Amino acid sequence: MKTTKSFIRGTGAYLPSRVLSNEDLARMVDTSDEWIQERTGIRQRHIAADGELTSDLAVEAAKDALANAGISATDVDLIVLATTTPDQTFPATATAVQAKLGITTGAAFDVQAVCSGFLFAMATADSMLRQGLFKTALVIGAETFTRILDWSDRSTCVLFGDGSGAAVLQAAEGEDHEGVIAHHIRTDGTKSNLLYVDGGVSSTGTVGHVRMQGNQVFRHAVTNISSAIEHVLQQTGQTIEDVDWFVPHQANQRILNGVAKRLGLDESKVVSTVAMHGNTSAASIPLALHTAISDKRIKTGDLVLSEAMGGGFSWGASLFRL
Repeated sequence: MKTTKSFIRGTGAYLPSRVLSNEDLARMVDTSDEWIQERTGIRQRHIAADGELTSDLAVEAAKDALANAGISATDVDLIVLATTTPDQTFPATATAVQAKLGITTGAAFDVQAVCSGFLFAMATADSMLRQGLFKTALVIGAETFTRILDWSDRSTCVLFGDGSGAAVLQAAEGEDHEGVIAHHIRTDGTKSNLLYVDGGVSSTGTVGHVRMQGNQVFRHAVTNISSAIEHVLQQTGQTIEDVDWFVPHQANQRILNGVAKRLGLDESKVVSTVAMHGNTSAASIPLALHTAISDKRIKTGDLVLSEAMGGGFSWGASLFRL
């Protein structure tokens, strides 16, 4: 029986032109290319230019996604933007994207779930499209994350980069196994002290910097992500063997390897871009997805499993067919 579903019609991405290599970082802080690669798998990351806003990155990824979908910006009636690094406290950065794209109808708002943001945004847009509230959505993950880093803290400053990724979702009739199939999203605020920013509007009146207890985050990440994936597969009747491609949040190569091993997932099915992009928070999943679609690894009809975990703790998994 066919029902209203949401379908991914196109993806897009944008990376700032400035590249910061591990060797560059070694001249700024006590670290080395060997130390960074051994612990994270990261070789380089992109840094937004002075004056380049999160909305600017988001707009470029959105334009790319719209072009690949063959859809005009005027057809978009919903923008859900996942970001931890908004242009301003308010209005929502999504409204800046809406204005820059020349869209004057529908709704635009931000979602804040840090590295899990894109999955939370996609689940939100998917629900609204299924309910018939909107017809065509831009789901975007965009970050200028390097602006909340403490560049003297080698445990965090080596991990993150800036970038954006986007997907166009459109409502249409489809079978249960088509389009966006299922989501499982969760949070646990009791673990917020393990990964957070030490500033904010109502607490310090400052932006603050990222603080993280890396070993604790790693342990919870592998457990929580694996659990979310198992929930999504159980609720859809799929198995890990049915999955064609695994597109995880690009936090750390060790976490990617740990999750794949725990699930018994074939490593050849894992899309990894962390070496070239670093951890771009909410942008990492759409960036990785677009990379694998662009290089023809992911093809129409493929079943894709995605997951993420970020500060909050927030975590989740999504299953969709291209």
